[in-house]
Amino acid sequence: MTEQTQTAPQRPQAGGLDGFFKISQRGSTVGREVRGGLVTFLTMAYIIVLNPLILGFVPDSTGAFLGGGAEPGSGIPAIAAGTALVAGVLTIAMGGFANFPLALATGLGLNAFVANTIARQSTWEAAMGLVVLEGIVILLLVLTGFRKAVFHAVPQQLKVAISVGIGLFIALIGFVDARVVTRIPDAFQTTVPVQLGADGHLGGWPVLVFCLGLALMIALWVRKVRGAILISILVTTVVAVVVEAIAELGAASGDNPTGWSLSVPTLSGDIVGLPSFDTLGEVDLFGAFGSAGTGVLAALLLVFSLLLADFFDTMGTMTAIGAEAGLNDEEGTPPNAQRILVVDSVAAIAGGAAGVSSNTSYIESASGVGEGARTGLASIVTGALFLLATFFTPLVAAIPSEAAVPALVLVGFLMMQQVTEIDWRDLEVAIPAFLTVVLMPFTYSISVGIGAGFVAYVFIKVVVGKAREVHPIMWVVAALFVVYFAYTPISGWLS
Repeated sequence: MTEQTQTAPQRPQAGGLDGFFKISQRGSTVGREVRGGLVTFLTMAYIIVLNPLILGFVPDSTGAFLGGGAEPGSGIPAIAAGTALVAGVLTIAMGGFANFPLALATGLGLNAFVANTIARQSTWEAAMGLVVLEGIVILLLVLTGFRKAVFHAVPQQLKVAISVGIGLFIALIGFVDARVVTRIPDAFQTTVPVQLGADGHLGGWPVLVFCLGLALMIALWVRKVRGAILISILVTTVVAVVVEAIAELGAASGDNPTGWSLSVPTLSGDIVGLPSFDTLGEVDLFGAFGSAGTGVLAALLLVFSLLLADFFDTMGTMTAIGAEAGLNDEEGTPPNAQRILVVDSVAAIAGGAAGVSSNTSYIESASGVGEGARTGLASIVTGALFLLATFFTPLVAAIPSEAAVPALVLVGFLMMQQVTEIDWRDLEVAIPAFLTVVLMPFTYSISVGIGAGFVAYVFIKVVVGKAREVHPIMWVVAALFVVYFAYTPISGWLS
């Protein structure tokens, strides 16, 4: 009598939407993806308001303002529409092509660098030309495999430190955007850089709205309520609108320190309107190389600075998002890493070509992951909402940061939990990891934290006689970061 081998029945592969995005395979549902995409949008929507404020009031070397106007702020409607358009298209591309819950929009920090450093020395068209060139270089590095090779050359525990550092960083962003943490005015002549609230104490209705939103979010989260983050944002937004209607607080300023931080929760004027895209295509690809304010060598250094910030911001962001979503492999690499990097590189080009500065991956996507997003469907939802926002800019502007950024604080805590994966007794990796973690929030820059960790890692390996253990690419990257950190003296020497 022969024994027959029984084969377990094969589970049929999911088809349609589920099969394309691998929703069930990644332990998610369509409902979670939609909620996650909506939460990510609500957390990021401030960029539609903030990017025009950063780019729209800085004159270039000819005195012109972005959007073609002669007056400060005249191009704000076009910048807002362009910001939402590019964010929408590229975020949808991230969802459909890379199937990853990561949204993109104009990079904060990068836009300020473009406005205050590049445009002031040339023209807005030439500044956006450098952004396009930087994106093209990054895309070539991705297509040749160099960008992914750098990612694999980074030790696993440094990747964990990047995620932890970003967690602290986005928590700080949340507290700063809600004005729970503020800069101490220079008039006080103190070496202490920040303080609690506007005067060392919590005060004002907007801060109270933030605290109520954070308390509600934490309560719902620990009670394991589905949609905790989304429910909290929507409820807190309604509270904020009511508070503003009664108290008429207005926007925060020097004379009004207890006003709303980034946007006032009120509806005024037309809610719907046709967008203006006057900034699209306003690019002079090589104009900065012939500018009296920059020149060839200085322009190359500006491109290098943009490139390095873009290059490593995304690497850190996609690592952190993948880790929080439980999608990374044993080496800390998220799925479809090459495709993620391709879309991100194209986003840099698209942002420059649209005249709204380089677009990059947003760590605020972690708020959607915290709501349950695990696939690119969430990104497509976020992108579609950005496209809709081109017609509903006043409605989007009604969501105050005080209502949205409690999500950053909560997700910052969730990302911080990974800190136990670092061996703090191994000084060769613990010290670089520490510098990576603390310098991200302290310098308000993901790239600076990554660079400090890389340079310290190589330095310590050399000091202890283990230079051969350092991957060759790490040597190259550490050297590039040294140049990046020395940008000011080098640019001064070149000029």
